[in-house]
This record gives sequence, structure tokens and C-alpha cells, in this order.
Amino acid sequence: MPAKTLQWLFGALMAAFLIVPLLVMMPLAFTSSLLLVYPIPSFSFRWFVELFTLPVWQRAIVNSLIIGFGTTALATVLGVLAALGLRRRLPMIGGVIRTLFMLPMVVPAVVLGIGMQILLARIGLANTHLAVIIAHTVVAVPFVIVSVSGSLAGIDRRVELAAASLGASPQRVFGKVTLPLAMPGILTGAVLAFATSLDEVVLTLFVAGPNQRTLARQMFSTIRDNISPAIAAAAFLFIFGTLLLAAVVLIVRRKKEVAAI
Repeated sequence: MPAKTLQWLFGALMAAFLIVPLLVMMPLAFTSSLLLVYPIPSFSFRWFVELFTLPVWQRAIVNSLIIGFGTTALATVLGVLAALGLRRRLPMIGGVIRTLFMLPMVVPAVVLGIGMQILLARIGLANTHLAVIIAHTVVAVPFVIVSVSGSLAGIDRRVELAAASLGASPQRVFGKVTLPLAMPGILTGAVLAFATSLDEVVLTLFVAGPNQRTLARQMFSTIRDNISPAIAAAAFLFIFGTLLLAAVVLIVRRKKEVAAI
């Protein structure tokens, strides 16, 4: 079997491994049954109606959007600044700093949650929306740094030097040259930050109070108390929302590529 065919086969198997569990889950959001069973008895929107009418789910959705957008804004700003700083050649300490930024991706969420709970309680932010945004930002920033760093690495420094040689100030070079060229990576990082915030449960359990219950935390509580198809409906919203944001990023990236050509 040719090597190229093996590559395509391996890629298809990996894609199926990642996507099939989502495809299996999605039809359950439209079941009329009170249980998560296959085949579904009949098609119904009853669980979506429950999501948008029951106060506990309404509050969870609103909290998730508030915290998600807050996390996205804060993580994107911090991630872009960090990526710009790491872009400079920093002998000896550059690798250490980069490793420190990546630590939240590998540190166990429980350990990070305990530390965040103690810290936020000490500074008087316990059980607030800001506390959850800060906690989610800690785990979202590394994704933004990786995405933006990749975009910055693809920028030809000679373009920036040419703009500077023509009299542009560093701020103008950044705003007119660097930022537009890095925008696809910034948008990708923002989407990853938003998705990370929506999906985060463990940190939310440690730092959020009753009034900051997110959709992911509500799903976790529902699974623990009573498995309901409403969880499948909430998961469908997660998947659909993430795919929609990813599609927007792909469209923007495509437009940037066409404009560059």
C-alpha cells in the first residue's frame, strides 16, 4: 500500500476517533424520551425548551457567556502581549519563561483549583464572576500564546523593518503591519480561549459560588443527580457554538490569504 494512502487512512481513522463520539451524542439532544437511549423514540425539541425556560439552565447559560467573553478578552490581550515578548530572542531565560507560561496546561486542575481558591479568597474575590474569569484565563492564556506565536513566526521580519525604515513608529508598525498579519492566529487563540472557558469544570467548582454556576458546572451537577437528555441538548449547544466560531475564524483566515495573494 503506498505511503500516501496510508497517511490518508491514518488521518481518516484519527478524525473518526475524534468526531464519532460527538456524532453519537448529538441526536440524543432531540429525543422525546426521559432517558439517554438509542434508538430515540421520536424527534422532539423539549430539552432545548427546558434549557431556555428553566431558571437554573437560563442562569447557567448567561453566566457561561459572561465568563466566556470576559475570559476571551483577558486571555487574548495577555496572550498576545506574552507572544510578542517571547518573540524577542531572550538567551538563557527565553525557554524558562515559555515553559512557565505553558505550566497551566500540564498542572493538574485540582492543584490549580486549590491554589486559585486560596489566592482569590485572600484578595477578596471569592465567589464572584471576576474570580471565575481570572481562573479560566490562567488555563486559556497558553492556548492563545501557542496560536499567536505560530502566526508571529510566519511573519517576515523584513516587512516590519521596511515599514520602520520608511519612518513608521513602532506603534504604527505594530498596528498596521504586525497586528493584521497575526490576526488569524489571534482569532484562533480567542476561539480556543472561549472554548476552554465554556468547557472548564474543575476550576469552576473551586472558585465559583452559587451565582456563578456555568453551563458546564450545571451539566456536571445534573449528571451527578439525575442523567437527563437536557445534558445532550447542552452538549449540542457547546458543539454547535464552537463549530460556528471555528467557521468564522476559517472565513477570516481565508479572506486574509486571498487578500495577501
